[in-house]
Amino acid sequence: AMLMFLDSPSHSTPVMATRRQPVGNKRRIPRQARATETVAAILEAAAQVLEASGLGGFTTNAVAERAGVSVGTLYQYFGDKTAILLTLAQQELELALSDVGRALQAEAHPLVEGRVRAMVRAIVNAFRGRQRARKAVLQAILAQGRGLETMEPLAAFIAHASEQIGRGPKPVLTTLSPEQVFVLSRSMMGTIRAAVLEEQPFFRSRAFEDEIVRLVTAYLDAVTRSAVGREA
Repeated sequence: AMLMFLDSPSHSTPVMATRRQPVGNKRRIPRQARATETVAAILEAAAQVLEASGLGGFTTNAVAERAGVSVGTLYQYFGDKTAILLTLAQQELELALSDVGRALQAEAHPLVEGRVRAMVRAIVNAFRGRQRARKAVLQAILAQGRGLETMEPLAAFIAHASEQIGRGPKPVLTTLSPEQVFVLSRSMMGTIRAAVLEEQPFFRSRAFEDEIVRLVTAYLDAVTRSAVGREA
């Protein structure tokens, strides 16, 4: 049996509750429903502008116009366009982790490979299929030297999932070590990130999904076999 890294957490996004406040440098935290709706409209407009024009056409004026608000209103919540990009990245990461949490539910996917595939599919389909927007946001956060802010939550999520062991009909061998969490998360996300930045035509294909699933399941199987050897 493979590691119970894939035995789901009890709730979908355990990482977010313990991490610091989302990045984005908001000037005013929305406390009322109307303000929250305004922020949501700005972020949705930002994603639409990025998908249509990429970073080259991404300006606060363009976002405000698409959102149907004044530039002054936009600046009440975001100091500049970089703050919008970082907040958009955080939002999409939280949505993706929520989808991953559901994907790892053992009840929905009793087989290990099924849960891995659902997890990979959730990550590949982040940004709701807006590949140009996803690439633009990724380029922006990498240019800011803030790539780890998107990687760390996923690694922490994997680490949390790997701790949910000890359940099921068969004994569980081990959790993932910090080194194993690092290698697994960087291998999977590094491959997906490269495909996004390179605009690979196969990015959303079943064949690409199959290879990512093979990468994850083969690594987990190797870790399990190693643990069996140590305990034998």
